[in-house]
Amino acid sequence: MALTILGLSGALSHDPSAALYIDGKLIAAVEEERLVRDKHAKNRMPYESAKFCLEQAGITPDDVDVVAIPFAPISIFEKARWHYAKRYWYAPDRALDAILMGNRRYQRYYKKIQWCLQQLGFDLKKVTIKPVEHHIAHAASAYLCSGFKEKTAILGIDGKGEYATTFFGYGENGKIHKIKEFYDPDSLGGLYGALTEFLGFEMLDGEFKVMGMAPYGNPDLYDLSRLAKFENGELVINTEYANVIGLRRYKEKGKGFYFSPKLIEWLGPKREGDIADDPYIHYAASVQALFEKLALEMMDYYLGDIIKETGRIAFAGGSALNVKLNQKIIARDEVKELFVQPAAGDAGTAVGAAAYVSQRKGVPVEKMEHVYLGPEYSNEEIIAACAKHPGQPKWQKIDNVPEHIAKIMVEGNPVAWFQGRMEFGPRALGGRSIIGCPSVPNVADRINAQIKFRERWRPFCPSMLDTVAPKMLKVDHPSPFMTFTFEVSDEWKERVPEVVHEDGTSRAQVLERQYNPRWYDLMVELEKLTGNGVSLNTSLNRRGEAMVCSPKDALDMFFGSDLQYLIMEDVLVVKEGTEH
Repeated sequence: MALTILGLSGALSHDPSAALYIDGKLIAAVEEERLVRDKHAKNRMPYESAKFCLEQAGITPDDVDVVAIPFAPISIFEKARWHYAKRYWYAPDRALDAILMGNRRYQRYYKKIQWCLQQLGFDLKKVTIKPVEHHIAHAASAYLCSGFKEKTAILGIDGKGEYATTFFGYGENGKIHKIKEFYDPDSLGGLYGALTEFLGFEMLDGEFKVMGMAPYGNPDLYDLSRLAKFENGELVINTEYANVIGLRRYKEKGKGFYFSPKLIEWLGPKREGDIADDPYIHYAASVQALFEKLALEMMDYYLGDIIKETGRIAFAGGSALNVKLNQKIIARDEVKELFVQPAAGDAGTAVGAAAYVSQRKGVPVEKMEHVYLGPEYSNEEIIAACAKHPGQPKWQKIDNVPEHIAKIMVEGNPVAWFQGRMEFGPRALGGRSIIGCPSVPNVADRINAQIKFRERWRPFCPSMLDTVAPKMLKVDHPSPFMTFTFEVSDEWKERVPEVVHEDGTSRAQVLERQYNPRWYDLMVELEKLTGNGVSLNTSLNRRGEAMVCSPKDALDMFFGSDLQYLIMEDVLVVKEGTEH
């Protein structure tokens, strides 16, 4: 009998997703937002994503042994709920609630999961629902998917799960051991989120933008160290300013924020609009520097000895997508390899919870080599979508897609690239991407103007051949998932300027041909034409929208932007008046 485990996330009312393991093999994983076309799919359950996973595997709800969920009840006899109550004394209703009704959120979520499973046709009498603590699910998503055989340091940093915000532990022989946790409101991810809001972005969405803004500022101009400190092994966030609840919140137009009016008194008004200017670029630089400093201090304190022993680290939680911190971690002499699971945020906890349960049941899970785990579409389905689309797409089937598309790119055109199974996680990795030739001047600006309408200071990233990486990047470290930035060698800064950020780094995807041959072959063709086996790569979506999933989504986006070229499998769609 095969062991079949369905992981469902969405416990924290954002980023629901589903993942399916059969006998330790990850068969499918997808975020709900892609299927329902609603970015972050807030307050939704992973209904469509679970349905897709079952269909992809060709199984029914009766075939599922366990449904794993990344949220668990927390005992009153543990520190978590008391810590929360003590630190939030200024909001007595919340503090008491944590002590008396501390698992109410869990119970609500559990009922919603039961309802969701019933809608999918599960018999609740037959299926086992297994809760996994949120931070253990994050830890499992990193450690169990890393393929590391040696003892591995495990770091988890996010906003918060049930109560925990930060996890330190280690993995050995497939088992996860907890060393220490910090609890809400003492959250480094939460502090970064609160400052993200102050800098004019949405929490859980704009953190990348703050990180992109930071290199334009000077971290030494403003000292933000009063916001948080780490001493004697404890992290303390200053809740006079950030990670605030209740009456302490700054409010504007009826919306409450995670920072206080006191922060505004100190740093001035909240940033508005799209311009990255003084002093906000310096605040971004300063909060990024504070975040890196504290994260590294905490890591050294709790995990330093383990890292010295084997050099392996697995890192998860939303903050693991902070690629600048990751660059600092891999720069350390004692670190041999850092594994960051690409869906490090809450969507990835569906994978983590399922992997954890599989491992506990004696079936270890495979190393995560790629994340092409979503839906794919045949030429026939793509042509059918073109026939039905109101834009009346002009399409043709072409041979030798990599060669044909490379030529279009070298002529200076951005191309929407839709191939194979959709990626899992927030990074476009050559399944649903917008691509451009990085040696063509201003191609990034063209992509911005035509499609992304995003802030100019946000960097675009390169995907590259594994033969190019050792020459272009100054550090040799596996990077299949765009979870690290690397310093770029001087020669390559001039060769591919469109994918090098203000601070001389690139967030790179380094390709191995076996996992996505057509994407790899496109770089080979680019190399023949330009000498550079590198493509600019950004996600296939418009600003504020979820990444494209289906041919219909791609066509909607294509006709809602100034893009001229869209390639879906072998079907090339071009706008009227465009030659090719």
